[in-house]
Amino acid sequence: MVSLHIEHPITDFQTWADAFAMFADARRYAGVQAHRVRRPVDDPNYIFVELDFDTVEAATAFRAFLTSVVWAVPENAPALAGTPRTELLIAEMV
Repeated sequence: MVSLHIEHPITDFQTWADAFAMFADARRYAGVQAHRVRRPVDDPNYIFVELDFDTVEAATAFRAFLTSVVWAVPENAPALAGTPRTELLIAEMV
């Protein structure tokens, strides 16, 4: 399991959530197995998202989609306030 970790500031959570919902089919077609959305308790204008994939290749391809299609077009990411930071993470059993 590989997670694509995304974090960035937002202008408004509901606007962000509506835009996130618009891409549900794209996430499903890209192989997202599960997702988690979190916000810091002391900063409602910051978002953390983790998208789980079966492979590094699928996660990498979806990150490219986000960069070129979603975040590059203001209408697709109306609440984006700043540059998203991303990391690919793997779960380690300890």
